[in-house]
Amino acid sequence: MDISNLINMDTIFPKLKASSKKQLLQELGNIAKNRIGRPVFEIANVLMERERLGSTGVGHGVAIPHGRFAELDQICGIFAKLDKPINYDALDDQPVDLVFLLLVPEEAGADHLKALAKISRVLRNQSVCEKLRGTDSGDAIYAILNSAQAA
Repeated sequence: MDISNLINMDTIFPKLKASSKKQLLQELGNIAKNRIGRPVFEIANVLMERERLGSTGVGHGVAIPHGRFAELDQICGIFAKLDKPINYDALDDQPVDLVFLLLVPEEAGADHLKALAKISRVLRNQSVCEKLRGTDSGDAIYAILNSAQAA
């Protein structure tokens, strides 16, 4: 599972504004609505339900929210770098500023886990995160994420 299969230049948002976790998930839902053909409230609700099971804030300023959707035919990703870090109830209680959203088909199974594992490995690398935080260019973010997975 390559990151380039999950995101493209149209799904990278280098200066997303959000002041809370709830607002962030709604903003991501608004971005994703046209991509997966679902209303914003439905996407945000699925993401919030997942958060109730446990925070997807994995630590070191990174969150990987994800949710399953019926009638979705492929895994979709959206990457956002927040203009200001927000409280996300992350596992390490640190604010989040790097977010990789995954929207997966209900029947994705192993592909869902492979995508989560790939993103987690890339964003666990502090050098990669520093590079992502050091740019506001969508092109640069795309290049950083794709070169990091190859390493």
